[in-house]
Amino acid sequence: MQVLITYDVETVTSEGRKRLRQVAKICTDYGQRVQNSVFELNIYPKDLVNIKNKLQNIINPEKDSIRIYNMGKNWERRVESLGKDETYNPESDLLML
Repeated sequence: MQVLITYDVETVTSEGRKRLRQVAKICTDYGQRVQNSVFELNIYPKDLVNIKNKLQNIINPEKDSIRIYNMGKNWERRVESLGKDETYNPESDLLML
């Protein structure tokens, strides 16, 4: 399943900056950063459950926000990119030399 995760984590305090790094690390472990606080993940449904649990244990729900979008089938046709786009599509052919 293709999932998009976006987040806004408070960074005024050192605790907030720590939470930001932890959220980014979890997202990086499962997917690819496509913008500063936006990640694309190609994962199994059970992975999404694990990711949600990990993120909920990190964030401060009164100060931080995470949005998770299930892109569904044929997600490639629904994504448009304007400007610089250096993302890697794990579904595409890969040539290793």
